[in-house]
Amino acid sequence: MGIYRPLRPFKNNRSGRASCRKVTRLKKLSAYGTPSTGLEPAFADYLDDIRVTAVSLEAFIIRIFRQKNKTGFLKAFSERPETFSSGFSALSTIMRNLFLQKTSLWPRYHVRVAQSLEARKAEVVELEISMTPAMQSIQNSALQCIEISISELRKVNLGLDIGDWSVDSALHRSFDILIRRQLEPVWHRVSPRTKQIASDLTTLRTILLNLLSLDAVSFHQYLETVLASNAPTNSLSTLGHSPWLYLDAADTLFSLARRRVYTGSLPKSLDPTSLIETGLVLEELPKWDVLLNILDEIYQNRQGCLNKNKNGPVLIMCHDRQTCVQIAEYLQFASNLTPENDRQEQTGRGYSSKYMRQKFASFHAWKVAFSRARSSKLLQDYQETSSKPTLPLRKVPPNKRRRLRGGAQLATTSRDHDRSFDTGKSEYSANPDSRNNLEIPFEEGIFEAPECSATDFEMHDPKDSLVIHPYSAADDSLLEEIQPQDVIMYSPNASFIRHIEVYRSSHSNINDIRAYFMYYGCSVEEQTYLSTVRKEKDAFTNLIRQKSSMATTLTVDSFSGEDPQDKFLRTLNTRIAGGGRLIATAEPPRVVVDVREFRSSLPSLLHGKNITIVPCSLTVGDYILSPNICVERKSVKDLISSFKDGRLYSQAEAMISGYQEPVLLVEFDQDKSFSLEPFTDLNSTAAAARSDLQAKLVLLTLHFPKLRIIWSSSPYQTAEIFEELKKNEHEPDPLKAVSIGLADGEDGYSTYAPTPMEILKAIPGITEQNYKQIVLEVDNIMELGNVSENNLTAIIGPEAARRVHGFFDTNMYIS
Repeated sequence: MGIYRPLRPFKNNRSGRASCRKVTRLKKLSAYGTPSTGLEPAFADYLDDIRVTAVSLEAFIIRIFRQKNKTGFLKAFSERPETFSSGFSALSTIMRNLFLQKTSLWPRYHVRVAQSLEARKAEVVELEISMTPAMQSIQNSALQCIEISISELRKVNLGLDIGDWSVDSALHRSFDILIRRQLEPVWHRVSPRTKQIASDLTTLRTILLNLLSLDAVSFHQYLETVLASNAPTNSLSTLGHSPWLYLDAADTLFSLARRRVYTGSLPKSLDPTSLIETGLVLEELPKWDVLLNILDEIYQNRQGCLNKNKNGPVLIMCHDRQTCVQIAEYLQFASNLTPENDRQEQTGRGYSSKYMRQKFASFHAWKVAFSRARSSKLLQDYQETSSKPTLPLRKVPPNKRRRLRGGAQLATTSRDHDRSFDTGKSEYSANPDSRNNLEIPFEEGIFEAPECSATDFEMHDPKDSLVIHPYSAADDSLLEEIQPQDVIMYSPNASFIRHIEVYRSSHSNINDIRAYFMYYGCSVEEQTYLSTVRKEKDAFTNLIRQKSSMATTLTVDSFSGEDPQDKFLRTLNTRIAGGGRLIATAEPPRVVVDVREFRSSLPSLLHGKNITIVPCSLTVGDYILSPNICVERKSVKDLISSFKDGRLYSQAEAMISGYQEPVLLVEFDQDKSFSLEPFTDLNSTAAAARSDLQAKLVLLTLHFPKLRIIWSSSPYQTAEIFEELKKNEHEPDPLKAVSIGLADGEDGYSTYAPTPMEILKAIPGITEQNYKQIVLEVDNIMELGNVSENNLTAIIGPEAARRVHGFFDTNMYIS
């Protein structure tokens, strides 16, 4: 959803111009529905937002699709070649999961692609914009903090594979996620300092992004919230402090951010005298001036165009929705700026627009509310701590003293300079509590729009509109819907340039499209864009190399059934002592699975072990392994929430009343540590929360002695555990599993909506004996009316099918 405005001329009296030079998700498929014998279904898959792994839901659906239809049409498309570069043989692995054999690569430099796109090229104007000296210094300081943080991670984590971590890799949008992913398997063993640095890298990367997108006032306000979240709870506590805040580069970063807004002290009021003493700077983003120049140029070109019917909307693409709102507010003020009030705004130190003054007023109101909340919280904390007995300052508790050799004195260190959060010592005074424990009243800075006039409610031609929209996965459809003539890329985006090229080449009836490409020179923004282009090229080079040496995936005809020997050896147990009779059954193993469990990867893994999956709406349990074994699967987060709301106790009671061997399965994530610590860290009461969870588990086992608890480190291990539990057990009955837990006289089908069931039973031909088959095969009444008579015959028989089909074909009017 974008922001729409009519295109108007923008008054821009400022001099100086920037240097210019030319330049899915899978379709849903019924997992267990038998395909018809008619047309083979087409199947298309987009891999842009998903990674098809062996345990993903998409691979599960495709596997079942191939089992039931080995000749169906299946193609997969991807517009992100860099996703195939990570991991070992990523291309061949994904092709094996998709049951595909052929690969087609179409890079931008392909001969046919280049000829197609260059036949009708879009005109691109590249605008390199210089950052202000303050912005350049802030960026260098943030990069220095990132470099020091990465060096610290290397120093304290020698056993981790972090050799390729650098400042360049830190510019990647998922760098912090990659670091956390490497640390998660050993997260319960890493030090608190490592956890804090991993969190700080996310903060520092956000600071780099906000420096180029937020205005000076909003950026300064964001930094104050960062300081407030790292404020100590008391004068001695250093727990949870970010180490980068004590660097000299951090001091430079915060001081320059404040000087971009004002140079003096923050005033208590906004009267003119106080503002002059404050020394307002209100530095504007350099891109704003260039944006106004571009819009003025577009407006002048359209005024001189003879055929105005060929004009189209102007599209401005931004990094995120917050930037879209910022540009819309700024253009709202700029479009109503006249030369008279423009000169009136040029007072004090430098140029301060009306928009920036409005932002400063909002910041001042936020600061006042922030100070009030801080003062009340400080008083409350002081009253709480003063009422408790405390040890003398800098004295070691008696039970923590240690013996020193030779009677040496214990050396203590203290900082000569510590960042102060007190209002009398520093401008960046912040609340001595974290954002997690303090709710700050915040007045959002909503700009005051000028008074409405009659012209604001006139009908405007959509071709003269201005559309501001963030980048998204649906950029290609956005271009088709809006059909712009001028596109302004406020933030660089490599994939959107490809969308413009394809859009221009596929529409021969539209005029030439002009795209303005804006970026800050010598900035993180430019380096990120160049890195994206380089990674795309390297990814295609890697894919070409993989394709040339990739082994051919042979899809054998093994989906029609199991090998007969496997059927015999599946339940054969040769370790039966005492010469017992060896029993082998030809019935395949079966597990009744609740339909809500198909969001997890466990049903896919069970199906990969040649276990038949029977989906049902279960009232008791999640997995029924045998007539006696019922399993309730819980992740750790689900286990904690189930204890809080008491749901787990009722579930355990229902399993014990319906099955002889109820089982509670606690399943951990495969990529995370096999420990409860990651779910309780970064919390002041982590130890208490962990002991509380263990106490609840003990109470659960004491209250339900028959309940067995199984701990599984991953879904793979869970599948192996289920396979072991099913040995020498009978197969479960789905109908009986559905009926367990229901009230007397209630069957499993009564869990459906009562009104459609009454309508269904009222249809001629539907009886108490065959309506269950209809419910299993048909989703709703409308679909039942569209089923052919032949298909109904296969479900409920010829006579009942004739009556049902005749009922829906009966004319409502009497002839």
